[in-house]
Amino acid sequence: MQGEGAIFDIGTYVKALGHSACVIGGKSSLAATREGRERSFADEGLRQGEALFRGESSDSEIDRLADIARGESREVIVACGGGKAIDAAKAVAACLGLPVAIVPTVASNDSPCSALSVIYDEGGAFKRIQNHGKNPDLVLADTAVIARAPVRHLVSGMGDALATWYEADACRRSGASAPAGGKATGAALALARLCRDTLFEHGPGAVAACEEKKPTPALERIVEANILLSGLGFESAGVALAHALSEGFAIALGGHSRSHGEMVAFGLLAQLALEGRPRREIREVMEFCRSVRLPITLRELGADGMGHGALRTAAEISAEEGRPSHNMPFSVDADSIMAAIIEADARGRELEGERDDA
Repeated sequence: MQGEGAIFDIGTYVKALGHSACVIGGKSSLAATREGRERSFADEGLRQGEALFRGESSDSEIDRLADIARGESREVIVACGGGKAIDAAKAVAACLGLPVAIVPTVASNDSPCSALSVIYDEGGAFKRIQNHGKNPDLVLADTAVIARAPVRHLVSGMGDALATWYEADACRRSGASAPAGGKATGAALALARLCRDTLFEHGPGAVAACEEKKPTPALERIVEANILLSGLGFESAGVALAHALSEGFAIALGGHSRSHGEMVAFGLLAQLALEGRPRREIREVMEFCRSVRLPITLRELGADGMGHGALRTAAEISAEEGRPSHNMPFSVDADSIMAAIIEADARGRELEGERDDA
């Protein structure tokens, strides 16, 4: 469910899942959704209790939140917030065998629709991806709430969504299996392509709308792309080097890394370079990134101070067995990934130089 004011209808949908909800979220996300939840839950005769999320989707935080929900005999888990709060809530629901409703207050990634949770350690470093084998029972996106969030969150979601088509295409060519199981269907590829096309058409307009805190048609389309199209696209078709590199950067940079979507966006530029895509096509993606303020250089990613050794570590992590880099339609290793990182950075700096000259 998506639209302006959707939070005021949440009780209508949650009542099909349970009559007592444990609502997990950070302070600002709980506050942003509280009026709508309280009014709608009261109208439907539902009970709720809030559990404050402490910031990391770590094993210890998931256990703590599960204890709260269990102790209060809750029947449904409701997540309010961004990616980490949502991932933690999905893991809590899986742990307790309860249905889960997702209320994203930002459109910063495609976590709301997916069956996966990214698990970090207490310090914020990437640890693993956990597949719950079941997608959320409800996703309710109030675009008025999302429009009031910082613009960077929306832009980060576009970075995550931008890779959807290109990674799906790589998985199609390699025959890799998708997270949902099986191979990519024509429907999955069509959704992934629609995701990319929607970003290119409406991305800059959505940024402008978010800056003005207005849920315009452009913002509605980008929220759909970031959350739904990207989520369906990646789970039904697969991910590849762009996401593998985001994992490598997240571990190498630790808890001080940029957002997931920002790292995926730069990882995509490296993937396109490694694939030997036409210069015109890479330029098109880079120009889009510039138009919405996604990073196209290591400096913009905040990784220029890593040094060669740290970059090499990120490449080696990305090339590890089991990483999605091996969903590419050719063999990859740390050397080829490192070369792709350097080439992507050089192309980004070249474009920066052209802008400065102009």
